Amino acid sequence: MATLSVADAAHFLGVSDDTVRRWIVSGRLTGSKTPSGHTTVDGLELARLVKDQSVPPADPTHVSSSARNRFVGLVTAVTSDQVMSQVELQCGPHRVVSLMSTEAVRDLGLEPGAVATAVIKSTNVMVEVPEA
Repeated sequence: MATLSVADAAHFLGVSDDTVRRWIVSGRLTGSKTPSGHTTVDGLELARLVKDQSVPPADPTHVSSSARNRFVGLVTAVTSDQVMSQVELQCGPHRVVSLMSTEAVRDLGLEPGAVATAVIKSTNVMVEVPEA
């Protein structure tokens, strides 16, 4: 069973350590003590809470798609030359960078402050974990 510290749980929930401690006291989260007396939270329970609390912004494109990795965000930067452009989006806490033609940037009206959806369809996704 994976466990996380109160500080790590707070980070993933986007709340303060004190909020996590209050949720443990109120029963919203289950805490347990390590032999050294530190409070930890069950990773599976935390994952369920994070998923239940996540409220992604509405996708403004209103299209049907097989892609499940859709991130709605704000365009924060566009760097263009005559042929290619780099578009940066801030999608929640995630920075997504896309390379596309400058013509596509113009056609889509992409500029800083615009709302856009990054659609990621990939057969190659790497997953990494911290060293134990």
